[in-house]
Amino acid sequence: MTNPTLAGILEATRERVAALRPKARQLERAAAAAPPGPVLESAFRGATVGLIAEVKRRSPSAGAIRENLDPVGHARAYVRGGAAAVSVLTDERHFGGAVEDLERVARAVPVPVLCKDFIVDVLQLFEARAAGASGVLLIVRALAPDRLRALAREAKGLGLGTLIEAHSESELEGALAAAPTAVGVNSRDLDTLAVDLRVAERLLPLVPTGVTAVGESGIETVADVERLAGCGADLVLVGTSVARLADPEGAVRALCGVPRRGR
Repeated sequence: MTNPTLAGILEATRERVAALRPKARQLERAAAAAPPGPVLESAFRGATVGLIAEVKRRSPSAGAIRENLDPVGHARAYVRGGAAAVSVLTDERHFGGAVEDLERVARAVPVPVLCKDFIVDVLQLFEARAAGASGVLLIVRALAPDRLRALAREAKGLGLGTLIEAHSESELEGALAAAPTAVGVNSRDLDTLAVDLRVAERLLPLVPTGVTAVGESGIETVADVERLAGCGADLVLVGTSVARLADPEGAVRALCGVPRRGR
């Protein structure tokens, strides 16, 4: 079976959004009524590279990671290990996630929780906020520039932080133009699924001082964290290498403690 393309994932996402439309008013009301949680920016503090540890069961690139993963158990273990925030995959078809995972994790941990999905519509923002998310991922490659900026504004209005993800110089410009809470530099090409940490090494130094920079994908060892810290990463988002293990607390702890070096 071939890996799905970004276009295919986005098509499936739009189908899911269409199914949400009859519940639009309900979702908007639930988002407005959701109590405030920890702000995403609270994960950005500290002298060491922060870790955003991810809850996911599978992915198009890795296949099955840990199909029996308990999102709450893993998330709590991540926090015990020193994670500054938890990311939860909510795409079901390709990652085995669910909005219910996000809701359960947000209730269970004291740190910010990021909704990670292929967000193309404000209804997904309502859904994330209602579930207790502190922030959302927005992907430059997945959205037209005007749409990206509009969704970023909508997210801010809902009290959601934005991690806006780029994979090239031009995408980085688009991310910065959308006034992100943080910029993510993804070393994975979402079209080919190939990972190359040299992408992060090239782009992270281009993130302006004062804008939080997050290195994403391909981070397996503390040496990888040190490598990205040397390029100016303030945080790293780590998924497969911690989600697949029976000792997620120890896996996270092993990646924490790397000093930030600035840009």
